[in-house]
Amino acid sequence: MGVWDGLTGQAEAIAIFRAAAERVPALAGSAASTTSSSVGSAASGSTAGSTTASASMTHAWLITGPPGSGRSNLAFAFATALLSPGDEAGDEAAKRQVDARTHPDLTVLSTEGVIIKMDSVKEVVARSQYSPSIGRYRVIVVEDADRMVERTSNVLLKALEEPPERTVWILCAPSEADLLPTIRSRVRTVRLRVPSVEDVADLLVARDGVDPGIALRSAREAQSHIGMAHRLATNAEARERREETLRTALGIRSVSTAVMAAARLLAIAGDDAKAITIERDAEERDGVLRSLGVAPGQSIPPALRSQLKALEDDQKRRATRSLRDGIDRILVDLVSLYRDIMMVQLGRADSAINRELLPELQAAADVSSPAASLATMDAIALARQRIESNVAPALALEAMLVSAIRR
Repeated sequence: MGVWDGLTGQAEAIAIFRAAAERVPALAGSAASTTSSSVGSAASGSTAGSTTASASMTHAWLITGPPGSGRSNLAFAFATALLSPGDEAGDEAAKRQVDARTHPDLTVLSTEGVIIKMDSVKEVVARSQYSPSIGRYRVIVVEDADRMVERTSNVLLKALEEPPERTVWILCAPSEADLLPTIRSRVRTVRLRVPSVEDVADLLVARDGVDPGIALRSAREAQSHIGMAHRLATNAEARERREETLRTALGIRSVSTAVMAAARLLAIAGDDAKAITIERDAEERDGVLRSLGVAPGQSIPPALRSQLKALEDDQKRRATRSLRDGIDRILVDLVSLYRDIMMVQLGRADSAINRELLPELQAAADVSSPAASLATMDAIALARQRIESNVAPALALEAMLVSAIRR
């Protein structure tokens, strides 16, 4: 499989990155001159297909797009192209190393917690000063760049202002507005589109061998979110949890059922989060114990307990983020549910996302109005904001679901 073969629905963005990677390395210009030209190209519309204006190479890129559009996949494909030596055997070796995140000239900054820590950014900035060891560039990929607080972003800003000649930064974020204006002015932005349901389904069939019918339904229910579509297509339990979420919401008839529904949705989010993390946590713990020379069943020596404690702390932070992500996925699914109800009310049942629940959607539409459905969607958006502001998820869900009462 080639560098760009695992991507879908982003032909214009791929053309921009392919053209940039194929150019002769030329980053000797000053950061200021490089930035000014790149910003001009971005302003002309990087996803409009104008590869001539956007083909030049620059030291810093920002890939933006909605969740599931493939930001990280495109970032690593571009990194692979930059790190490939140009011969078939070497290119394949570089791809394997990038896929395993073991290439000596690749650094990845990501977080499984709620935010990216300043110490992590400082460490990556220090690495950015090294010359490439075997490739044309040293490439640094920053996933979820929007998860940095302002003072942490300022550490990254200094590195972007004075970049080494052969270091390339690739940042990923949902939108430009999620980053400081000073950072946005020093990167070239490439905006991704939401891939079509058909494109995502075709990718699942070709890449994962999923049944075409399941692939199409999963892509539709995931609303073209590639990662979520993959999970729904390959995990029957995930599909069952999603369906239970929607049926729970459809069963709300009073304040008491709204409160019970909130508790149940929180439990579903917890089950989903555990399903994602529990197996990985066990593998990581076993790996650390093996590296420390501790045999299975053997008690851990006191001198080694601090290292295991550090792992457990990281896993707790990952579990917290995974739970929040699980709650957010539930809220996104609920938006699709009430959007479908409103479409039925407006005579557009053919555009429903959750088509398998069409009889229930019709029943819910008959006892409500489009204005009420829209109000519930606004309540869901408010719940997402409240949870992001650290309001207790149970309280935010209860307040939101009270607005969904249909008698």
